[in-house]
Amino acid sequence: MKKRALIIALSVAAALSLAACGKDKAEEAEQPTEVASQPAAEVTVPAMVMQEEPVVEEAPVESDTPPDGMVANPLTGEWIDASIADQRPIAAMVDDEKTALPHFGVSEADIIYEMTNSTMNDGVTRFMVLVKDWEKIQQLGSIRSTRPTNLQTFPEWNAVLCHDGGPFYNDMFYSNPFVDRFSGTFSRVNNGKAREFTEYIVKGDLEKNFSNNSKISKTYNDYYRGDHYQFATRSNPNTLEQYSSAQTATKVTLPFAHNKPWLEYNADEGVYYYFQYGSKEVDAGNDNKQVCFKNLLIQSARLEQLDEHGYMILHTNDSDYSSDEKREGWFITNGKAIKVTWSKMDDTYPTRYFDENGEEIRINVGKTYVAIMPSKIFGDIKFE
Repeated sequence: MKKRALIIALSVAAALSLAACGKDKAEEAEQPTEVASQPAAEVTVPAMVMQEEPVVEEAPVESDTPPDGMVANPLTGEWIDASIADQRPIAAMVDDEKTALPHFGVSEADIIYEMTNSTMNDGVTRFMVLVKDWEKIQQLGSIRSTRPTNLQTFPEWNAVLCHDGGPFYNDMFYSNPFVDRFSGTFSRVNNGKAREFTEYIVKGDLEKNFSNNSKISKTYNDYYRGDHYQFATRSNPNTLEQYSSAQTATKVTLPFAHNKPWLEYNADEGVYYYFQYGSKEVDAGNDNKQVCFKNLLIQSARLEQLDEHGYMILHTNDSDYSSDEKREGWFITNGKAIKVTWSKMDDTYPTRYFDENGEEIRINVGKTYVAIMPSKIFGDIKFE
């Protein structure tokens, strides 16, 4: 009997002990602090989730249909408000001498032309900045003179030339009926520099100029030739991969000896960033944003020396070339470059660019940089 009682007592004790353990585990499961103290791999990532393939979202394809109330900017192909569809662009002469830096407003340009400006000072260059939606300009410049080398370019855009004077060589050209210009009529900004570096186009200057010159139309006139660049679609951009002759162009070094510029391709953004004088080309009027472009066009042009003072002209019209002279160039976009030829029939006629098959190229939607340089240095362009 004693042995049986002992067995029963032990059985009851064991049962109570098991019940107590069950209770402790149940309470333990209800305590969030205990769960949080466990290793994350044990409680937060189930095995099935770890085995699943990651979901890769495809980049949305851009629409080729303009949003309501928008049209394509003929300078960039980008959407702009339809209210300025017929507004003429300006072509502003911007000093590119190092003393004139930093520039203001250049990152808002639709197209920037860089051209050899003189045979003096290592062939110093000057910018011609084209802006379609010029009413957005807060400050652009500094503004400098027009040189003969700039004359054959701005009329092909039906642009209004904005500058401050120039040599007498320009006077005969200015008499052409397709030339409209504002000279020396912009604002002076105290920037601590010599007076020649202090003129800028600021908000309201252009409106005032148009109001004071009623003969100069704000909208396209009879000398506008219509479409200029031929754009690839947004949904099918031009990668240049269709050309077996395309070469790598992730860095393009230009043979302008004075400012030694180069452009570097950013594959993530699909644009070329501009550098000169050993530094980034930034826009002091736009939070020091670095100037960049989607397309690069480079033209070889015949240089004509006008005098011993450095005045010169780069001829960009076909009529200035003999039949055995080549009009060579490069088209660069998306990290690649192809050789092109170019054609321009007269001052108001758009420059056309043709590939190796003789077909007009299609540039990509976005800003464009155009370098026009003497043919003798054209072969010194470097690609990496």
